[in-house]
Amino acid sequence: MRLQALLSLVPFYILYSSIPAVLAQAQNLILDAETDAFINNVLADWKSPGGAAVAFVMKNDRNEWVDIEYKGYGRATESGTKMTEKTTFNVGSNSKHFTVLATSLLINNASLTPRLTWDTKVKSVIPEFNLTDPVATREATLLDLMTHRTGYPLHDFAYRYTDTASDAIRKLQYHRQSAEFRDIWQYNNNMYITLSRLPEILTGKPFARYVKDNIFTPLGMNWTTYSYQLANSEGQRADGMTREGLDVYTDPFAGTPRATKYWTSMTGGEDGSVLAAAGGVITNAIDMATWMQTLLLNGAKPGTNQSVIPPSGLRRAATALSVQTGMPRLPNDNFGVSVLTNDHEYGKVIGEIIKAHIIDKALKLQPIDWNSRYKAQKSITPVRATPRPANPAPPALDFPQIAGKYNNNGYGQIEFCQVQPVNPSASASCTALASNITTILPGSVRPGIPTLFAEVNSPWFSHIRLEHFNANWFNISLLISTATNDSAKPYWTFNDKSSSDNSITAELNVEGNTTGLGFAGFWGGLWDGAEAGVPKPQGPTVRDRAEVYWDKL
Repeated sequence: MRLQALLSLVPFYILYSSIPAVLAQAQNLILDAETDAFINNVLADWKSPGGAAVAFVMKNDRNEWVDIEYKGYGRATESGTKMTEKTTFNVGSNSKHFTVLATSLLINNASLTPRLTWDTKVKSVIPEFNLTDPVATREATLLDLMTHRTGYPLHDFAYRYTDTASDAIRKLQYHRQSAEFRDIWQYNNNMYITLSRLPEILTGKPFARYVKDNIFTPLGMNWTTYSYQLANSEGQRADGMTREGLDVYTDPFAGTPRATKYWTSMTGGEDGSVLAAAGGVITNAIDMATWMQTLLLNGAKPGTNQSVIPPSGLRRAATALSVQTGMPRLPNDNFGVSVLTNDHEYGKVIGEIIKAHIIDKALKLQPIDWNSRYKAQKSITPVRATPRPANPAPPALDFPQIAGKYNNNGYGQIEFCQVQPVNPSASASCTALASNITTILPGSVRPGIPTLFAEVNSPWFSHIRLEHFNANWFNISLLISTATNDSAKPYWTFNDKSSSDNSITAELNVEGNTTGLGFAGFWGGLWDGAEAGVPKPQGPTVRDRAEVYWDKL
């Protein structure tokens, strides 16, 4: 049963599969010495700074559990804590599965007013839901939001840590549309943020508490939470691990192991954060085993057969409506595999390798060398950034005139501060930022390139860097100032891709007495939301060509 087919939930970590009944009787452990050696070898081969936690469950046709296993491998934290089955991870977009099934509970609740169906129009329940497209505003249903077919791209940088779901929803009316309503699949976290308003409107409970009370607690998933603070207090939380100093042109796998900033660390506790519904679930291999058992039991709690998730909700979620990829996965039921990883650069691939190996083993298939196949793909050298011209043309305005506060109603205000060359007329806030930038973002100011920075309270990055390229064009980098436990080097700069082509640009625009910046290529794919073939904005003006346009205040 490919439960992700409807939702397009980036199914890198969790797969629900089937095996012939004869194999379901097998008593041999899957996570045996051979599997242990394989996983440890994969982690070593990819020079992973982190590790993986794996869960495997198998039942027979009589719904008897013949195998329930979970185990940890590698490193959970920068300090060297070993990975175990209790280690907790943020599961990212797999959280959307819980959001859809929580919505199915609301749909199944006959006591609520108004009654919901899968085809309920969002606007009828959430009055603040307004989009730039009046048709999508009027006609979008719960299913449209779930299946990423509203016509809007990611726009992930619009919301801030301090936003509520209502704040994020109110910004939607200013986001530029990139496709027609219900035309194509385009990934959009903002629409899952919108869904998180439903429990609060209909039951008075914040989304995260509603899911805890109606799914996590009834199933005994006691490790699972939306609260970073709670997960951190248990002492079992995995660091997101990355490679400082990674040079993809010499060795795409080497670097100093470092913990990254935990992107849901600034949350509202068990009330959740603005990103709870889109990607806020924190869990471990033990609870994922319980969750997979529940799914394989059609929504019933393992051991009691108490119905927790309505079977009709699971069926709806497993019925393809908007499919991310046409490639089929293994159908039906009887075993489940969950692979949780904390390797930032290659965790998704490592998870795929481990998952595929376990499936081959469970099905007693001739093993395929998945590791070599995936590693060959990742060993391809990326495109280098185009060098800045030796004698670049100046922009239409002097750099101190470009610096200042900018606004986009869908994204809010940001202040770009000139840090190189030094701007003697800078504001107090910019003077403070410039004096501290080489400490909090070491190596981020490159000699000889006029550079501006903006500090942004975003879950995805801490600073935007604009480096002048030529004429009115600037290269954009989204950087994360990352604290360390090293007093000699208290911070390091994460996500600096200045040597490789990340295709994010800003274009200066001067119209009479007004100034603006047109951004394009955000995150390498903001506009299309990972859907190939969506044409970029076109037109004769900077405003026409911009995915997001900022007006200077």
